[in-house]
Amino acid sequence: MARYNRIFAALDGGATQEAVVRRTLSIAHDNNAEVLFGHVIDSVPYEANGIDFGALIDDGRERIVEAIEPYLTRAQGDECIPSVDVQVRAGRVAETLVEALAEPFDPDLVICGVRGLSNIKYAFVGSVSTHLIRSVKCDVLVVRPESLDDEDHR
Repeated sequence: MARYNRIFAALDGGATQEAVVRRTLSIAHDNNAEVLFGHVIDSVPYEANGIDFGALIDDGRERIVEAIEPYLTRAQGDECIPSVDVQVRAGRVAETLVEALAEPFDPDLVICGVRGLSNIKYAFVGSVSTHLIRSVKCDVLVVRPESLDDEDHR
């Protein structure tokens, strides 16, 4: 079985986020792996508005950390997880996840959630999980929230 030392988990703030966090920390614990949680704020709706992206990123990081705070606290106290960090960027989601977050971290495993786009939306914008599978040079795990059982809840 593969051993993972560095795990990157893409968070989207959606319904699968908790499942991604739980699965990530469970695998990190079992592998003594470092963890980087990454979130990208889609910059496209804001590009023409002259928005302060620094403030937007700070607010986004605060919201993500607040949403997963109980898990972060447990992970930071887990001697089997050497480090855990949260980073937020603004940009085009799929490309920014890979180029600004995952690649610099150099993970051996990337974890993301399934979002279930409609067929029409998928045809136009594609899927972040598909982009990750095709772009990163390591294993990718796509988590479905219904696939978790009570044993994964740490």
